[in-house]
Amino acid sequence: MLIPGLILALEASEGDRDLAIRLQKRDPHAMAVLYDRFGRVAYSVVLAVVKDAGIAEDLVQETFLRVWNRVNGFDAERGALGSWLLAVARNRAIDYVRSSGARMGRNSFELEEREHPAIFLDMEKSIFNSDQARKIKTALTKLNENQQKVIELAYYEGLSQSEMAERMGQPLGTVKTWVRTALKCLRDELGRAVSV
Repeated sequence: MLIPGLILALEASEGDRDLAIRLQKRDPHAMAVLYDRFGRVAYSVVLAVVKDAGIAEDLVQETFLRVWNRVNGFDAERGALGSWLLAVARNRAIDYVRSSGARMGRNSFELEEREHPAIFLDMEKSIFNSDQARKIKTALTKLNENQQKVIELAYYEGLSQSEMAERMGQPLGTVKTWVRTALKCLRDELGRAVSV
């Protein structure tokens, strides 16, 4: 299993700092560049969480509006613009899913569905071809199925370990072990990949 939004978020673009400055100066053309650069992957991340194309489109629009309104608080020294935007998108989607209205509508969707819209195939291929993406993919493939599932539930749905245990029908201690082991494995694998 590979989390495409996570991979893109880890790759900072050289132009992020200039783009952030332009956004902070309220340049509408900068917003268009931001949307062109991150609109599709933000949609992919949100769609993976909410499982509804129409809701995902609305939440992506809200994400970009929120970024536009809060960009003065962004500090390029502390992180990549894409990482921040995707975190806003993911958090907005998780907030929606946790709302009571979304829970009722969500029951009609299959939780295991992980299909991505066809329009993202070319973009995903280019992301997956980068060296860093290969390292992340390799690290994720070393996790067992349960470890992959808890990472997925934490990333896409923002579930706590208690919520994961309830969802998976497993004891909390078992889920905590899966999370701890998965994170250690990813940290070790990615650390080895960086030092090579």
